[in-house]
Amino acid sequence: MERVRDLSELPKAHLHLHFTGSMRPATVLELADKYGVRLPDALTEALTSGEPPKLRATDERGWFRFQRLYDAARSCLREPDDIRRLVREAAEEDVKDGSGWLEIQVDPTSYAPRLGGLIPALEIILDAVETTSRETGLGMRVLVAANRMKHPLDARTLARLAVRYADRGVVGFGLSNDERRGMARDFDRAFHIAREGGLLSAPHGGELTGPASVRDCLDDLHASRIGHGVRAAEDPRLLKRLADRGVTCEVCPASNVALGVYEKPEDVPLRTLFDAGVPMALGADDPLLFGSRLAAQYEIARHAHGFSDAELAELARQSVRGSAAPEDVKARLLTGVDDWLTRPAA
Repeated sequence: MERVRDLSELPKAHLHLHFTGSMRPATVLELADKYGVRLPDALTEALTSGEPPKLRATDERGWFRFQRLYDAARSCLREPDDIRRLVREAAEEDVKDGSGWLEIQVDPTSYAPRLGGLIPALEIILDAVETTSRETGLGMRVLVAANRMKHPLDARTLARLAVRYADRGVVGFGLSNDERRGMARDFDRAFHIAREGGLLSAPHGGELTGPASVRDCLDDLHASRIGHGVRAAEDPRLLKRLADRGVTCEVCPASNVALGVYEKPEDVPLRTLFDAGVPMALGADDPLLFGSRLAAQYEIARHAHGFSDAELAELARQSVRGSAAPEDVKARLLTGVDDWLTRPAA
């Protein structure tokens, strides 16, 4: 057997992790019991068995089922202590996987009704992130994401709020949910507000729909990162554009397979993007539902796509370079990647 290095010890940045989706299964079950929440049978079975639920979000019905499971898990977060617990546990899992920097993505409107409103919800999240970062040593910031299923005016409100808290830990602005709904250009004003306020632009695109959605993110939202972006592999000219501009794609292999975008890990076009020079940041997306966390995404690159340790180290570097981490943090992590690569393989 080929001798390889431990991927959980490879320093890396995690740029695509959703808030509710970061929870540990045991935490969801415990909170559901605490608050008397009746979880869907499919979710309970998945959380107790350790096997992710059978999902296929490439059609409207499948996406609705995915959202139903996600919303059920989110309904278990009801008090500030639940938020603090989620953030700490997400950080602990990332540290175990070698992450030195985490940008967790959240739409605070989803938690506002139970936490006293939009501003209190965001402040509770940011306070939890600040405390957890200090206590765990993990660099941690927040990317505020609008919901493309809602009105673009809601996105503008969120963008203004995100900018207001740019000095409290918000580093970027995103656009999530079903990319088959809501045109990217409808949210251009919100992203303009965010960019003018110094936040990076990181909308979802190129997962459930094809290369055109990636182009829309570039043209209409001036994206500096793309959430997913894997479908860009279908358009060589688009790949060159992403590579030339240095736009990082936050690629989530396990998620792509779990949602039916690709049939098996080998089908995710990691090698195509990598060879085209497109920067990538591997991410876990929603490990609660997809069953694998950050280091497992690098394992997919290794075992399903034949990435060497040198290539895996380069993927880690790309994740760090694509992050909003301060330059001294980037330098430390990049040095750590080089050190990892010089260690003897086990």
